[in-house]
Amino acid sequence: QVQLVQSGGGLVQAGGSLRLSCAASGRTFSIYNMAWYRQAPGREREFVAAINWSGGNPNYADSVKGRFTISKDSTTNTVYLQMNSLKPEDTAIYSCNVATTGKPQSYWGQGTQVTVSS
Repeated sequence: QVQLVQSGGGLVQAGGSLRLSCAASGRTFSIYNMAWYRQAPGREREFVAAINWSGGNPNYADSVKGRFTISKDSTTNTVYLQMNSLKPEDTAIYSCNVATTGKPQSYWGQGTQVTVSS
């Protein structure tokens, strides 16, 4: 089993910044990738950013490129999503997800609300 605990999020004005954290514990040796997804009201969940478990190969959705940065702290098994220049359209529930080599192959964090006011 892998446990994911998210922190961060909240309410910020447009143009502001927030940082989300996702701390993994348990069978972390089975993790090979971590990603952030978001879901806005009335919309489907969408990919935001991902990074491999060694901390390399970050990739981003076009909508957040240049504004969001995903990173990993290997000492604490925590992945961060630094969100800058936030826009009202970034408002959503953000959830972290890990892909593992075991079964189940995917775990989700509890989700955290990000609200950007105009």
